Amino acid sequence: MKTTLLIREIYLEGFRNLGNYILKNYLKIFTWFSFFLIAVALYALIFRISTGFAFG
Repeated sequence: MKTTLLIREIYLEGFRNLGNYILKNYLKIFTWFSFFLIAVALYALIFRISTGFAFG
């Protein structure tokens, strides 16, 4: 029983920091992806305004 609890504790400790690492990297990637999409949308808007596109 003691061995099982020890293995369980090692397992939990090993994956506790891994989840935090994955979440941090996921949020960084999501942030850069969002900035990229906003930049593309702003570029498209400015391009349409500069070419005289009728919005209405």
